[in-house]
Amino acid sequence: MLGATGGIGSAVVAELRRRGTEVTGLSRRDGLDLTRQDSVIRMARALEPQRFGLIFNAIGALEIESHAPEKTISAIRAEGMAAQFALNATGTALALSHFSPLLQQHGPAVFASLSARVGSIGDNRLGGWISYRAAKAAQNQILRTAAIELARRNPQVIVIALHPGTVRTRLSAPYAVRHPTISAEVSARGLLDVIARLTPEDNGGFYDWRGEPVEW
Repeated sequence: MLGATGGIGSAVVAELRRRGTEVTGLSRRDGLDLTRQDSVIRMARALEPQRFGLIFNAIGALEIESHAPEKTISAIRAEGMAAQFALNATGTALALSHFSPLLQQHGPAVFASLSARVGSIGDNRLGGWISYRAAKAAQNQILRTAAIELARRNPQVIVIALHPGTVRTRLSAPYAVRHPTISAEVSARGLLDVIARLTPEDNGGFYDWRGEPVEW
């Protein structure tokens, strides 16, 4: 579990353990920083030679280094956009690059990463939040591309992007007041139920916490 101490990540860890699954959790507290390749390499190597049936990446952020989501294109700042891509896009690529080799080499294995519905290009009808939307859209492409490659090595591998819903967490609180929200526990149960129902035909897909496909 990458991001095991965050609002959604900790709920997923708790739900996995409630279901009787042994969990290895990593977070910044352990030294994992997806914006630093040396950190990702070091943490992945520390887990060898273990193999996992599920690697779940719950690391991401809506507001980074005081850069709030933009309400208009005129509010874009290069450093804010770069920070979004470093964590929400490049960070996921680094996680795939260095943690996916730890997936089971034979039989079913899942790499799931929290994306966001606002990363959908086809579903974008409101505008705004340009850097976050773009970084999540890039993450979706990264996951989709990795899904194709990893399935060539193991036809039973599944790489998916997941939308957790609008979850009531400390980080989302300032932006969720106008939207129906769910608890982290409800989101975690839904996400894990979705993962449990996946088949290889779902590889490279984008689903919300209820199992509904999200438009790319």
